[in-house]
Amino acid sequence: MEASVKKLKQIFPVLALSLSLAALSSAQAETRVTYKSAKAGTSYYQMGVEIAQAIKAGSNGQITITLEESQGSVQNVMEAASRTGNYVFTTPPSLVNAAMADKGAFEKRPSPKYKEIRALFPIPSLTMHFVTRADAGIKSFADLAGKNVLVGKGTFSANEGTKYLKLFGLDGKVKLANVELNNAVAALKNKQIDAFVTAGSFPSPNVIEAAASLPVVVLSMTDAQVTQTGAARAIIPANTYAGQKADIVTTSLPVIAYTTTQMDDKTAYALTKTYWEQRAKMAASAPWWKGVTPAMLANIPGKIHPGAVRYYKEQNIPLTAANQ
Repeated sequence: MEASVKKLKQIFPVLALSLSLAALSSAQAETRVTYKSAKAGTSYYQMGVEIAQAIKAGSNGQITITLEESQGSVQNVMEAASRTGNYVFTTPPSLVNAAMADKGAFEKRPSPKYKEIRALFPIPSLTMHFVTRADAGIKSFADLAGKNVLVGKGTFSANEGTKYLKLFGLDGKVKLANVELNNAVAALKNKQIDAFVTAGSFPSPNVIEAAASLPVVVLSMTDAQVTQTGAARAIIPANTYAGQKADIVTTSLPVIAYTTTQMDDKTAYALTKTYWEQRAKMAASAPWWKGVTPAMLANIPGKIHPGAVRYYKEQNIPLTAANQ
């Protein structure tokens, strides 16, 4: 009996040490990533939720993503100058180019850290939506004159929306509503506003909500207006939203998930690999992922993270010299 007790006393410390080492190893193996997305209620915030779930499932819990709400793409890029660790954010490539050149929104807040931004993978493109109340009688952009329009502040859609209104001859002719974008649907229902502008991959959650709550009209651009914007022409197919009987002509801009050189190659590789391996499963439950293909890497004008480059080379996916 004494021998058995003595033997157990010898085993317990070893067992405890083994369990501690196993727990430590597990904790060290788990990689934590912060994903800066968009405003809650937007399609891009929902995409962030889907990516977080897909990455966790696809990596068997080895990569966990903490999703953060954002005020817009400009803020996402600006935070790249101060964030540490595995910071991932989404933005159109044009804003990264502007940040690296200390131009536009970044002229007064330049940082050498912007040059450390690296691309990972594309996500669904940013599609412009001009959503109007059907009873407001707005059939074209010219009909927005004299109407209350919610454009928002600080977001990509706000900047593009304001730009488009000027291009289409509506500068100073619309009443810009002082309402937050996340209250757009309620404001439309209560007739506080006649229209709102939002940018997101279709079908966009806030446009779905608006169309389900009351009759709406999503404005279609003429070919001349599309050319004026300088953006890519996009078609939102008929029946994408409730009551939408015809295709909508609008514009879209590419959106990319970026990180910085602070992310190590192993993490960038695993994150990129898992994303592409889970894309088909995401598309099965959310239609906007169906249009994401490796061909969209052509929309990345600058450097891709070396870890992601490794994955693309393994898959024989063409990259430009500038990407590497």
